[in-house]
Amino acid sequence: MENLCDSQDTNRSWKNIKENIKTSPKESLNLQGLKQHKPWFDEEECLRFLDQRKPAKMQWVPDPSQKSVDNLHSARREASKHFRDIKKANLKPKIEELENNIKIKNIRLYYRSINGFKKGYQPRTNIVKDEKGDMVTDTHTLLDRWRNYFSQPKNIHEISDVMQTEIHTAEPLVPEPSASEFELAIEKLKSHKSPGIDQI
Repeated sequence: MENLCDSQDTNRSWKNIKENIKTSPKESLNLQGLKQHKPWFDEEECLRFLDQRKPAKMQWVPDPSQKSVDNLHSARREASKHFRDIKKANLKPKIEELENNIKIKNIRLYYRSINGFKKGYQPRTNIVKDEKGDMVTDTHTLLDRWRNYFSQPKNIHEISDVMQTEIHTAEPLVPEPSASEFELAIEKLKSHKSPGIDQI
């Protein structure tokens, strides 16, 4: 701003400054656009219907006559009908996959697909509490918080706090299991099942 001359166009200078303010954070922070979580959204057809709807609305805003209202309703109806049809077409193979999983009795995949339908898209929430109990959302602060959390030793008491007592049992001392015994025990486990309360 200090280097601007009186002869320069103010609007053009402001436009340059505004563009620099917009683009410099994107370049320095390496910002990326939000991901589309709509697999049914067809770039060509859906965008074409959205582009048809915009001018109808822009025509209706300054001139709310019956003709412009009808034109807007018509454009909205066509766009909504197209979106419904394309959603149904995208949903059909998923329903067929569910039916096939039930027919071949693949219950695990069946319920996994059902849960995906019921829950829908679940956005990731990166929120953690700091030492004071306040919510933290900033990426760098989150990383620092996790680094501090895992660098501190957990469940360690001083030797004076722990009572040193000998445990006497009536059971005889059993030697540690060998690697082959471990392998044999693991082979006997069922697939896709948690063997105990540890959920491992």
